[in-house]
Amino acid sequence: MSSNANGTGANTPESQIESVLPIHPTAARRGNPIVVQSDLTSYSNDFITSKFTNRGADVSVVEGQYIVTPTTKHYEFQTARKVPKTGLMMVGWGGNNGSTLSATILANRHNIIWHTKNGIQQPNYIGSLLRASTVRLGTDPSTGKDIYVPISDVLPMVHPNDLVLGGWDISGLRMDEAMRRAHVLDYDLQRQVAPYMAELGKPLPSIYYPDFIAANQEARADNVVPGTDKQAHLEHLRADIRRFKEQHGLERVVVFWTANTERYSDIIPGVNDTADNLLNAIKTSHSEVSPSTLFAVAAILEGEPFINGAPQNTFVPGVIELAERTGSFIGGDDLKSGQTKLKSVFAEFLVNAGIKPLSIASYNHLGNNDGHNLSAEPQFKSKEISKSSVVDDMVAANHLLYKPAQPGAPVGSKDAKGEHPDHIVVIKYVPAVGDSKRAIDEYYSEIFCGGRSTINIFNECEDSLLATPLILDLTILAELLTRVKYRETSATPALTTKAAEFKPLYPVLSLLSYMLKAPLVKPGTDVVNSLNRQRNALETFLKACIGLEGSSDLLLETRIW
Repeated sequence: MSSNANGTGANTPESQIESVLPIHPTAARRGNPIVVQSDLTSYSNDFITSKFTNRGADVSVVEGQYIVTPTTKHYEFQTARKVPKTGLMMVGWGGNNGSTLSATILANRHNIIWHTKNGIQQPNYIGSLLRASTVRLGTDPSTGKDIYVPISDVLPMVHPNDLVLGGWDISGLRMDEAMRRAHVLDYDLQRQVAPYMAELGKPLPSIYYPDFIAANQEARADNVVPGTDKQAHLEHLRADIRRFKEQHGLERVVVFWTANTERYSDIIPGVNDTADNLLNAIKTSHSEVSPSTLFAVAAILEGEPFINGAPQNTFVPGVIELAERTGSFIGGDDLKSGQTKLKSVFAEFLVNAGIKPLSIASYNHLGNNDGHNLSAEPQFKSKEISKSSVVDDMVAANHLLYKPAQPGAPVGSKDAKGEHPDHIVVIKYVPAVGDSKRAIDEYYSEIFCGGRSTINIFNECEDSLLATPLILDLTILAELLTRVKYRETSATPALTTKAAEFKPLYPVLSLLSYMLKAPLVKPGTDVVNSLNRQRNALETFLKACIGLEGSSDLLLETRIW
């Protein structure tokens, strides 16, 4: 392959035209363009330090009356400004998501322009929340117009082009061959990026326990760590992470599960219910220690973030306790890219409009290897669980439409669970459609005075091209959150005798929820599935780290004289 100085294809008239195309805005580098001038924000060479007041309310119900007491807590956030050299190690690197992500990062890095039947296409990061969406900073005082900036500009973040790529896979295909096998990207892009993909080599041998994934995956399993000793496997994975960091001079590695969906692991007292029990279960090679849990433990013990992009219960209680003990960061579960993301918006719209969904029926079919693995019942059950809980918090928020759970009701009864729409999820494997997933949703709702409304939505999407930007967002945010620390402060600094030390965030990164179907949250706290609330939480947190208030649509100045 020949390329010019801008990384485009051969020197044909078309490539000469293409070479003058600017970098796509979603892939551009802009430095750190935001400076907040406020006594709430200070800058040093090493840190951005901000003051933030978290406002809430305590509510008690006394004889049917709501007693509300406003609350405030004062914090300081400290964000390290230096972005470390970061690696991304994907489990399932040679699969559709891993190969597609690698190829598109390389296309952006080398500004490879390719031809499709619709014309010239340039690389970009469309579909990434961080790189392709914006946040409102405020208004221009001279015009009164709102000013928006890319989310990736709010704080110093890793640029996707700078990620060092690696990982594991049970299939030993070289990465250029894995890209061809996936049948996701346009041929002309594959042709040009293939030499760069070949330079990535083969994935590292991965962990393969046949009981956890579908039997139809056995034919791909030609690149596995030998033996059945799970303690030896754990040490092998830890050594892989250390070696990858050393070889590439990395300061941070994010380990990301984008491999096949596993069956659910049984939660067994004495096996995986505590950190010590889990570590002992690994030593004794207990059958309920899954490959994904082994990877999570390896990353945690190496002090590196681990993200679960699949729906299985990787984070058994022992994993969460181990993360708490070590302070290592974890996040999951299951990438939220298409049908579920839409459902988390549409169901909220209906309930917030005072319309009562009575049933939600969701059907999918797809033909990629994910669909092939999900055609087995144990793996489908993992996916069904992650997809089915997405409307729970929206329903629970409206007791005018849905009867709440009744305290003291028999366990397992409808009264104990509370009223809920009928909700069914179906996934079928149809090889002919490949990576182009079809999703059909029917929302059947009660409207005014006994009326009924039926809304049907048909969604066709290229599954891997929706999922891979989410892997980028989760990786970049996970790395950023390792650099953010906080401390509680007094409302009156003069009364503070000694400032507390800054400490890291809680290890379960619930701020990643926007990208995930079944968000992992701090034990004992409620899961928020509302997409709007998830986005608002993330946006408010990022702005708090530079001393700005969260977004307000009150626009008070437009509503008064």
